[in-house]
Amino acid sequence: MNQHLNPWITSPETAEPEEAAADEYVSPPAIITGPVLGMVEPDAADRLARRAVTGTATIWVTGVHGGAGETRLSHLVEGARPTEHAWPILEDGFSKPAVLLVCRSDMHGLKAAQRALIQWASGAAPDVNLLGLAVLADAPGKLPKALRDFAALIGGGAPRLWMLPWVESWRLGDTNTGTPGREYQRLITDLTALTN
Repeated sequence: MNQHLNPWITSPETAEPEEAAADEYVSPPAIITGPVLGMVEPDAADRLARRAVTGTATIWVTGVHGGAGETRLSHLVEGARPTEHAWPILEDGFSKPAVLLVCRSDMHGLKAAQRALIQWASGAAPDVNLLGLAVLADAPGKLPKALRDFAALIGGGAPRLWMLPWVESWRLGDTNTGTPGREYQRLITDLTALTN
């Protein structure tokens, strides 16, 4: 297989995007959109659980490990609901839920995201519309290069990748200060565009 076409190694070459109108935002295109032929399923112990969910949501936010930030992000995005660290399975059994995977930017979180993305790409996850992976900073300051590179590598296995910075006010318990920063606003804008 040609390495430049493998999204797990590098992004495929694409034509220059057409310029959008100044007031119209276009979400980033998906690089990988579904299961990949030949992807080996992860061991059962490495798979994210499945959970039947009730009610409706425009986006189901799935943390791939404890403390990933799924509840925090689900409060930021209108119509989003957390799934309690499991792939959502809707009551009707045949609808395809829109899912955002979430992890922290430490090695534990990134490896958990990698396992979840391998599960999805191998076809071992339920049939979902995976919107992408949001990586929330695990500490204030600049992310070390090794973690930044690993996050980019793992993000190549998701349709889209959002790297989100540390929010100090959340650490102090202040969750009512509105949307924290442009990266979070871009995530909300992208998700809104993808689900409308």
